[in-house]
Amino acid sequence: MPNLFEPPPPPVVQIIGSTAAFPVHRIYCVGRNYAEHAKEMGAPVDREQPTFFMKPADAIVTGDRDVPYPPGTTNLHHEVELVVALHSGGSAIAASDALSHVHGYAVGLDLTRRDLQAAAKAKGLPWDTAKGFDASAPISAIAPAAAIGHPSIGELWLEVGGERRQHADVGDMIFAVPEIIAALSLLYTLAAGDLIYTGTPSGVGPLRRGDTFRAGFAGHVTLEGRIV
Repeated sequence: MPNLFEPPPPPVVQIIGSTAAFPVHRIYCVGRNYAEHAKEMGAPVDREQPTFFMKPADAIVTGDRDVPYPPGTTNLHHEVELVVALHSGGSAIAASDALSHVHGYAVGLDLTRRDLQAAAKAKGLPWDTAKGFDASAPISAIAPAAAIGHPSIGELWLEVGGERRQHADVGDMIFAVPEIIAALSLLYTLAAGDLIYTGTPSGVGPLRRGDTFRAGFAGHVTLEGRIV
């Protein structure tokens, strides 16, 4: 049966050292995965089960392009995160097998309309409009695990206008990457092309039109951009 209209091309992320691109299937995100960030948000530190939410696949912004300030908010916040890119998936993946599904790692921003999130929380409503909006997931190129391994430690950082805003070691995550993949695979069938934003450390704060940002992870990947 012919399509009613031509579908848009799939969103893709550059892979360092390769002419091939990484086509994005889904974007999963982990909330409150650093104890200090949970505390600054006034939330309990839950070490029993990760908190998950999602963003649209086409929310990525690649190539260090400008990021448009989203409508409906006056309080856009940055959240720098280690991003895991999967080349295979499945259900009920054991933590001991989880890293075999990882193609590589990137650094990304989980942009958040904080005022909308706060309003939703106050009414006990979902966070969807606060998290899953257009251009809410800037991401660097992916560093293949074949080149850098599977780092369990390393500095994650973000600068805004040259000022250091966020920094932490990914070894401080409450749930490590294998645990995240295992827990997520009990709720969804993971697949090649999935991206997992693994949570942000403390220091989240506002971004304004004209702000420039720069983020990185352990010297492996960097991300730059500007809010317009």
